[in-house]
Amino acid sequence: MEAAGVDVGERLRAIRSLRRVTLRTVAERAELSESFLSQIERGRANASVASLKRIAAALGVNVADLFEPDGRRSEPRVLRREGRPTLKFGTLGQKFMLTPRPLEHLQVIVGEFERGGSTGDEPYTHGDSEELLVVLDGIVHLQLGTEIFELRSGDSIDYRSSTPHRLVNAGEETAEVIWIISPPSY
Repeated sequence: MEAAGVDVGERLRAIRSLRRVTLRTVAERAELSESFLSQIERGRANASVASLKRIAAALGVNVADLFEPDGRRSEPRVLRREGRPTLKFGTLGQKFMLTPRPLEHLQVIVGEFERGGSTGDEPYTHGDSEELLVVLDGIVHLQLGTEIFELRSGDSIDYRSSTPHRLVNAGEETAEVIWIISPPSY
C-alpha cells in the first residue's frame, strides 16, 4: 500500500489561510524569516524538524497535522479533558481548546472566568469569522464595540470576530462560556 504524498508547504499555506494569519505573523511567532517561510510554502526550501515544530506551534497545530493528506483524518479523534490545550489570558481567565487541530471549518473554545475575571482590559479582534458565544454558567457582560450585553446561563449571542469585543464575569461565582468560531481565527 503506497502512502499518499503530502506537500507540507501547501498544507502550511492552507492552514495559515484558514487561520487568517499573515505570513509575517507566523514567521515572527516561529522566529523565522518571512522569506524562508514563504519559500517553504512554495516548495522552494525544506524546513528542518525544529523549524517545522516552531511553525506548527505558531499555527496552533501539531507537526503530525502537517502530514495528513488533505488535512483530513478518516477516524474520529477524541480530545480528553485533561489533554485540552490551555491558554491563560486576560484577568483571572483561561481558555480550553475543544476542537482537535486542525479542524478546518470550526473552532470551539471553553472559557472560565473567576469572579471579576475578563478577557483583558481592552476589547480585541481576531480575523473576520462568525462567532457564537454561549453562556454555560454565570452572568457575563459582553462588550461589542460600544454596546454592552448582559448574558446569563443559557443565553447566546452572535457577532463577527472583527468587531472589537471584551467579556467580563459580572457575577459572584465563576462564569463558564463557550465560543464557537467559523472559520477558525485563533
